[in-house]
Amino acid sequence: METKIDEIAEGIYRLSTYVPDIAPPVGFTFNQFLVIGDEPLMFHTGPRKMFALNRDALARIIPPERLRWIGFGHFESDECGAMNEWLSVAPQATAAHGQTGVYVSLNDFADRAPRVLKDGEVIDIGGGKRVRFIDTPHTPHGWDAGVMYEESTGTLLCGDLFTQLGNDRALTDGDVVGPAIAAEDLFKYSALNPGMGTTIRELAKLAPRTLALMHGPSFSGDGAAALRALADDYDRRVSAQMTKAMQRLAA
Repeated sequence: METKIDEIAEGIYRLSTYVPDIAPPVGFTFNQFLVIGDEPLMFHTGPRKMFALNRDALARIIPPERLRWIGFGHFESDECGAMNEWLSVAPQATAAHGQTGVYVSLNDFADRAPRVLKDGEVIDIGGGKRVRFIDTPHTPHGWDAGVMYEESTGTLLCGDLFTQLGNDRALTDGDVVGPAIAAEDLFKYSALNPGMGTTIRELAKLAPRTLALMHGPSFSGDGAAALRALADDYDRRVSAQMTKAMQRLAA
């Protein structure tokens, strides 16, 4: 395996590791994102067993010890499995997440005290970069789920939203909704709940210009339209599940 580097927006780099053995024959990517500023921030740590690959890739952009902030979507191996390895090589770095994630998991898991981020709180990392944390509980899964939004570039760090298969390209202006629907059909990874559509439509109000996907290519274009279409699909899925439940009750 190797970790490839691509700049997907000004000062935002995608570190991508392709694993062909997951969902063959097309495979699956694991993506981290480095936001460059006076206090660089990395969104996702990657799994612990991929730490060396990601560390060596990041070192081609900045010295790893310069890393100052570590964020992620929710508490899960591919989001934050290598957190303590990064904290070890970057002595000034701090893990930052929402209240639920910190109180339930990070206070115990992280080797250094994490920072609690309120919904909507902004970290100004300097160099014109401002990263906002947004709570998205249970969307797509995990009660601690959240995303980050870099305001100057209009980049939404999506976490598992829009998950898709393959290793097509680093950045696309094509369809990311259809492939995400196909991945949901295959993996059924989302915690379907009635609030999903509303949560995702709130993200659409940001009108992001870039969607940074954890699994799949990043997207450049009308991020609001893509988010609304994804919300529509989740509404459809939730409605179908509720209909099935009512039918079982009536049987």
